[in-house]
Amino acid sequence: MENEFEKGLKELGITLSSEQREQFDKYYELLVEWNKVMNLTGITEYDEVNLKHFIDSLSIVRVIDMNSVKRMVDVGTGAGFPGIPLKIAFPDTEILLLDSLNKRVKFLNEVISQLGLKKITAVHGRAEELAKNKSYREGFDLCVSRAVANLSTLCEYSLPFVWISGSFVSYKGEYSENEIHQAENAVDILGGKISKIDKFKLPGTDMGRSLIKIDKIKKTPGKYPRKAGLPAKEPLISA
Repeated sequence: MENEFEKGLKELGITLSSEQREQFDKYYELLVEWNKVMNLTGITEYDEVNLKHFIDSLSIVRVIDMNSVKRMVDVGTGAGFPGIPLKIAFPDTEILLLDSLNKRVKFLNEVISQLGLKKITAVHGRAEELAKNKSYREGFDLCVSRAVANLSTLCEYSLPFVWISGSFVSYKGEYSENEIHQAENAVDILGGKISKIDKFKLPGTDMGRSLIKIDKIKKTPGKYPRKAGLPAKEPLISA
């Protein structure tokens, strides 16, 4: 009988090899092991992690053709979501994982090493600073974030990483019309355009999820992102 993980993969049209399935299981083991000594996730039960972290991370295929993504950055990756599940499922994509907490970066490096993942790097730093770095600024065709922040703030962290004609996809919970409306000003200022809002129930659960796809249509002005702390404290929200 199919488990919920397999059902979720089938619903998303994703086929994994036995090696990729082993990588997901090893990732789960490392997550639970490291979670005993540091706060990585409140979800530790095997089936729940498979659905609420792994399938949720992979759900981006609803709005993006991952096979065409060359370089991706995951802003505020935390325990590696969605970046590591996407790396396992789409090994040809070059991925940068970005987190502001060094001990989480150590965990990510351990996962990368133990799973034998290639063309993936975990970097310790703040988005506000790294997005000003010429090596990273407007250097990715996809930016993703599953971090908990309002959409206006996430846009300021994320859109500067994306080159023109690339996209930023924000993973959100239940669709919030108000949050989208408040972000319209930030999206416009930062060179983006909301192109798709996909609302769905996470397979095997009654959890409402939404993916907000923002296409980059013009360069982000050089003054953005503003200095560390400001995007969160004073988001560029619409009146």
